Amino acid sequence: MTYLERIRIAHADPEQLEQTYRTALQSGDDDAFAGAIEDAYAEAPDNLLFSAWHYRLAYEVIRPMRRAVPWMVAILLAVTNGLIFWWLSADQYVIKVGGQSHLPLFLIVWAPISAVFVLMLLVASGAKQSRWAALLGVAILALGAYPLWAHTLIGAQTLERHYLDQMVPHLALLAWSAVGLFVLRGRADASNRFAFLIKSLEIFIMGGLFAIAGGIFTGITAGLFEALAITLPDVVMRLLVAGGFGLIPILAVTVIYDATAAPAAQSFDDGLSRVIATLMRVLLPLTLLVLVIYLGFIPFRFWEPFQNRDVLIIYNAMLFAVVALLVGATPIQPGALTPGLRFWLRRGLIAVALLAVVVSVYALAAIGYRTWEGGITLNRLTIIGWNVINIAILSLLLIRQRRAGEHAWPQAMQAAFGAGMPVYVGWAMFVVLATPWLFR
Repeated sequence: MTYLERIRIAHADPEQLEQTYRTALQSGDDDAFAGAIEDAYAEAPDNLLFSAWHYRLAYEVIRPMRRAVPWMVAILLAVTNGLIFWWLSADQYVIKVGGQSHLPLFLIVWAPISAVFVLMLLVASGAKQSRWAALLGVAILALGAYPLWAHTLIGAQTLERHYLDQMVPHLALLAWSAVGLFVLRGRADASNRFAFLIKSLEIFIMGGLFAIAGGIFTGITAGLFEALAITLPDVVMRLLVAGGFGLIPILAVTVIYDATAAPAAQSFDDGLSRVIATLMRVLLPLTLLVLVIYLGFIPFRFWEPFQNRDVLIIYNAMLFAVVALLVGATPIQPGALTPGLRFWLRRGLIAVALLAVVVSVYALAAIGYRTWEGGITLNRLTIIGWNVINIAILSLLLIRQRRAGEHAWPQAMQAAFGAGMPVYVGWAMFVVLATPWLFR
């Protein structure tokens, strides 16, 4: 039972509500309790008990001022990960198809290896599940190694190359899910699932900022030596690029995530969290405008995706981007928003989701037509699966929004995204494990 449900039950029982609060303090879920109080207060602002708790928590510091960050451990793990990346980026570590080099080994295994180091970081930072982390680490490394053998099962070399190309994003998704299974063990309710999604988005954006800074540093370093007519050897450039990339996942998690608190108890009201939420909400009306204009052009270029596979790839990328935008713009603590902003934000989210479904169904019809004309291929099967899943998630979101009231709609939207997480993981597992056998 979530804290919000407990609070609703105790709406007229001060003692029970106090006991719920003390339980939250003991388990480190005080932020989750505070967020649930704000949601309950927003639903029933006339309830005197909720009002009293709202103002009590507004003037009470319930979160420690600073969390303890194990920087020495984090730096050690990050450097080790970077050195492994540097080693694997050498020219001899390449996957061959038909006797010819096709893909660097590094691109296949970087995410599973990073997931192992992230799990080690979380354990060292205070998450007391070392056996569970070890089990997940072994599992994700096995998944990362599986395609290195499984691609040889595929008969056609073209399909073999497509399978290896697909492993880069799919293994990254599974590596992320391994970390999610670790932090959500025993607390996989809707609020914690959605909080994990939000924190993941923050970590990805922080990683992007680190990558930009690293790119600038590498460019300046190479430029300084070029000014002296010195060309840095390949081994040094690989250390700067691949080795520097290996630092990013560990450092991004260290900066953003508090391993001692549940996902729903993380900080969401300061720093990068506020910037990302604001940015996503600013992008929401712009995305809505682009989708409306795009739909207006479809009748004039209706057959383009039916004839051009590159257009379908763009549609797929667009759909994932829209889902990420909707996740980032959905409030995790709706009580902190003004009633006017909540009103228009909900309608903006629904409108973008509805238009995204229309475009996605159009894209699904196009890939269905191409499959009917040219037969099923590995790429087409994968794209069809992801399209169907994303359409289903967005449709579930719209259905739940139709049923939700003006006060409970954020929770309904969070639950829809949380319900989609296992489906994402399941389809990624299918693509990695089953497709080599289907296309032998």
